Amino acid sequence: MENRINHLFKTKTKDILSIYFCAGYPEADLTVEIIRTLERNGVDMVEIGIPFSDPIADGVAIQNAATQALRNGMSLKKLFAQLDGIRPNVQIPLLLMGYLNPVMQYGFEAFCRSCLKCGIDGCIIPDLPFDEYRKDFKPVAERYHLKMIMLITPETSDERIRLIDEHTDGFIYMVSSAAVTGAQKSFDAEKQAYFRRIRSMSLKNPCMVGFGISNKETYATVCDNVSGAIIGSKFITLLGEHNSPDIAIKKLKEALDV
Repeated sequence: MENRINHLFKTKTKDILSIYFCAGYPEADLTVEIIRTLERNGVDMVEIGIPFSDPIADGVAIQNAATQALRNGMSLKKLFAQLDGIRPNVQIPLLLMGYLNPVMQYGFEAFCRSCLKCGIDGCIIPDLPFDEYRKDFKPVAERYHLKMIMLITPETSDERIRLIDEHTDGFIYMVSSAAVTGAQKSFDAEKQAYFRRIRSMSLKNPCMVGFGISNKETYATVCDNVSGAIIGSKFITLLGEHNSPDIAIKKLKEALDV
């Protein structure tokens, strides 16, 4: 059976909307409800964050959500228990996103096995070195049909990007800047030049941009250049304000004008 991530990018090439949220926030048992609500509201793909005590790449909104999730008792084991049985009701691609430490504590092969059992299509581990991924992680992930998504930044060389493109499958996660996550009002000329540079490389993998997308301008800029946008901080902020996934995604779509 074709991986849902590959299927999505085959059937929809533009304006893909992927939402990131932190499992266990604002309440421990909302994970499945949030995913179903996002799908019902037209979201194309969902990244489920694994809370971690030291999320070095994340801004204040996601750091606070992770802290609250851990206080709520969320763990990787609990997350897999929540996701067990979700697939008959949810069709869109689901990815897990988290730091290497909790994944290694769980055991990487056990992690892949649990992903397969729950119907998780891919995972993003921002602090996993690419060379380690190729040597130790990729063969195991492929055995369990799990796409491992790698990140690039404006500082990543063309040579490195082409290497990542060659050795991964699914999509490439373009971090909009070398800074931490968080909403921005607009993307400056330098960031837009980065988007155009990647587009001009004609990579085999589609690209999605994350970090800083929160309004109509940033969303439109991204969608003009790549397959779509990944939004986390803005959605999490709205989720915290309204304590309702339904209101949060509707408010976000209003802000994006979609």
